[in-house]
Amino acid sequence: MAKFISNFKKYRQFNELTQEELANKVNIRRGTIARLENVKYNPSLKLAIRISKELNTPIE
Repeated sequence: MAKFISNFKKYRQFNELTQEELANKVNIRRGTIARLENVKYNPSLKLAIRISKELNTPIE
């Protein structure tokens, strides 16, 4: 089985945001951002859209 690779952290760092800053912008806890970066949490579609808009990147 292929391992899923997340580029979430790269996009956040490219936008020069800390986990805390991004979490505040999308109204979630910093721990949720950490779990997303470590592929230990699947966001709802609504949250994924909010994050993609904040990071100026396509949702795909």
